[in-house]
Amino acid sequence: MDLTWQTLAVLALVALIAGFLDTLAGGGGLLTLPALLLAGVPPLQALGTNKLQGSFGTGMATWQVIRRRRVRWDDARWPMLWAFLGSLAGAVAIQFVDPEPLRVLVPVVLAAIAAYFAFVPKAHEPPDRERLSAAPYEATVVPAIGAYDGAFGPGTGSLFALSGVTLRAYPLPRATAVAKTLNFATNVAALAVFAVAGQMVWAVGAVMIGGQLLGAYAASHVLFKVPPVVLRVLIVVMSVGMLVRYLVGSQ
Repeated sequence: MDLTWQTLAVLALVALIAGFLDTLAGGGGLLTLPALLLAGVPPLQALGTNKLQGSFGTGMATWQVIRRRRVRWDDARWPMLWAFLGSLAGAVAIQFVDPEPLRVLVPVVLAAIAAYFAFVPKAHEPPDRERLSAAPYEATVVPAIGAYDGAFGPGTGSLFALSGVTLRAYPLPRATAVAKTLNFATNVAALAVFAVAGQMVWAVGAVMIGGQLLGAYAASHVLFKVPPVVLRVLIVVMSVGMLVRYLVGSQ
């Protein structure tokens, strides 16, 4: 595949913006996947390449929040393992089943995320106490969301953030930070499946990785400085954007 340097530069810039937005609110794939398709990358290779560059963005965000002790590694490693296993199972399972009946999950998930943060009063504020303790949350909710990401994916980061606020009573900035670690694990699992299948354009992915790293690095430094209500608005906007793109693309 021959791409001009101008096209590669645009893809790198799109990846930078996506990495920044993805770290704050999720939904970076709303920008990067269409950009890859418009650049002429075949659909399956676009999906694989998108996972490749996205993994580096969530990886950078994960390293930053752990390095800056916004999330403790001891608290993150087991949930990340559960997320990885769930995503791996979802990515493998979708290879052997008809995905069409399951695709209804995607708009339902995106609409539910947008509706919750848009219409529930003080949705950016955690409840008074956790509704599910750590162990059952990590063993059930985390791998379930991971399986969704492995099989489909849109809105995974926002879904992790939503569950962190509503079930674990995390403040939204902390829930978003934890979501980055879990989304990194699910991305790596899905990436492994695409890599084994050979659905990757490595040169394009390498260019976009640079943009993702810069965008995620910048966003990780402002994540805990952004008012929770702003994060709430960003999540709604990105979720609605993903929903619209998904519905239009399904026509």
